[in-house]
Amino acid sequence: MSRQNSGALISVNGLGFPPQNLARVVVWEWLNEHGRWRPYTAAVCHHIENVLKEDARGSVVLGQVDAQLAPYIIDLQSMHQFRQDTGTMRPVRRNFYDPSSAPGKGIVWEWENDNNSWTPYDMDICITIQNAYEKQHPWLDLSSLGFCYLIYFNSMSQMNRQTQRKRRLRRRMDLAYPLTMGSIPKSQSWPVGTNSGQPCSCQQCLLVNSTRAASNAILASQRRKVYSGNSNGTLAVRQSNTFNGTALWSAGTMPTGGTAKMEQVRSPSGTQVTTFSRSQSAPTGTHLPGQNNLNRPGTQRVAILSTRASIPPGVPALPVKNLNGTGPVHPALAGMTGILMCAAGLPVCLTRAPKPILHPPPVSKSDIKPVPGINGICRKTKKKHLKKSKNPEDVVRRYIQKVKNPPDEDCTICMERLVTSSGYEGVLSHKGVKPELVGKLGKCGHMYHLLCLVAMYNNGNKDGSLQCPTCKAIYGEKTGTQPPGKMEFHIIPHSLPGYTDCKTIRIVYDIPTGIQGPEHPNPGKKFTARGFPRHCYLPDNEKGRKVLKLLIVAWDRRLIFTIGTSNTTGESDTVVWNEIHHKTEFGSNLTGHGYPDPNYLDNVLAELMAQGVSEANLKD
Repeated sequence: MSRQNSGALISVNGLGFPPQNLARVVVWEWLNEHGRWRPYTAAVCHHIENVLKEDARGSVVLGQVDAQLAPYIIDLQSMHQFRQDTGTMRPVRRNFYDPSSAPGKGIVWEWENDNNSWTPYDMDICITIQNAYEKQHPWLDLSSLGFCYLIYFNSMSQMNRQTQRKRRLRRRMDLAYPLTMGSIPKSQSWPVGTNSGQPCSCQQCLLVNSTRAASNAILASQRRKVYSGNSNGTLAVRQSNTFNGTALWSAGTMPTGGTAKMEQVRSPSGTQVTTFSRSQSAPTGTHLPGQNNLNRPGTQRVAILSTRASIPPGVPALPVKNLNGTGPVHPALAGMTGILMCAAGLPVCLTRAPKPILHPPPVSKSDIKPVPGINGICRKTKKKHLKKSKNPEDVVRRYIQKVKNPPDEDCTICMERLVTSSGYEGVLSHKGVKPELVGKLGKCGHMYHLLCLVAMYNNGNKDGSLQCPTCKAIYGEKTGTQPPGKMEFHIIPHSLPGYTDCKTIRIVYDIPTGIQGPEHPNPGKKFTARGFPRHCYLPDNEKGRKVLKLLIVAWDRRLIFTIGTSNTTGESDTVVWNEIHHKTEFGSNLTGHGYPDPNYLDNVLAELMAQGVSEANLKD
């Protein structure tokens, strides 16, 4: 069965410009790691549209409308989604569809995944399924969209044509996506194709269009020279790599006076040349090099991209990170450089900075190995893991020495002079601890009122340890308030950047949501756990294994995570990192949480030492 009309008003490569007097449905989508645009829910899209009306260059906090999206923020100026706990950035787009299509009616098609929950289809697939459903087709073949699946409406199932595996699917009614009319905010527009309407005046569009105009002028002069020099009426134009395949002229600027035929030939110098014969006709569906092909199905799009000419050696690539002035090369400078190099007859390619590589390639279970020298592959923490300490006074007296004649200095806990009584006099009273008593900590020698140290201990974890508030020296074995969870660790057969001579240790932390205990900020209140399971990476060498062993000690002492307020999202009562940094980016270091980072292992060893976890603990 052939593909149904998708119902989209514009090409799916970005923000187009439909007629201003035409109503259309707005669907916001984000680009996943597989290169597929995934739609936000209708409620989220309504929220984004409301923020867009107020501030077209602001940011959208998705957690305000969907608690599961609390870590995510959309920057409307750069059109990127940012995950604040991991630093992951993904492009977003504002797409438009016919009001009579599935999103305009609030119809969502979903398939059942391996977790027995429901996953919505991509929006173009959803529209195609709904169109076939409305026309009462018994089945639908999704191969034209790049997927080897058959949809059977009678049994409401999806079948993989290769494996014959079937899954259930369902059609449900939801909130209709927002409806809009009028012009699109200029700051929200991405560069569009030559046949997508009037371009906007944002920096990226100006950059692309100005360079395209300069290139068109140069190529036009070259075409005039070719016309006057070729007696056989054949136009030869070198296939340019400018913009890595973007069309340099529209169909309306092609030479007139006859139809054209496109063919690939080789010039005497070996350069690939595209020729257009004025006396012959091209097939109706011929796809000219560089024209926008993002509206094609996935498989055709991949095939076209794979056949494009690669950037030849020696062609300078100007990296532009977001094309909004924050990249390694300013967009205006990059654009002028491109124009000047094109004018000089030199090819140039504008490229974007690479995307973060957060995860390694897929690994089979047989390739996952335990870490040598470490027993087991998993550690769990239980709900009751606190050490029962003795009386707070006994704990404090264990680590201090009495000072008979204290100096005339401030106690940095109560900020009263040491020669006077503690500021906690009358507030806290303990038998045997007079408010004027002063003690000196054994290791570091810092002095405080004994009553102040007791008050500080009572406000802490009460685990039998004490930490100097001045130098952070730890007395006893410090434990944290990490909620119950699981830590897994194993070796995968891939190498980290900077450590190509060894494999990789992968650590997987998983903490579920739960109820806060007496050691947490709000006992009895629910806490959230965003972004779990969290994957972290270490090189499988001697120092990497030592760091892993110490991290296991820190995990057992509940020091890796804690419950508090996220510095990035502002969400309270949630699981956050506890001052021991981890590398969550596998194949790059674009977010600062990846490799190569030659100082990371030494830095994390120092952070573990600050938590009282050192090599001395490995000998116990």
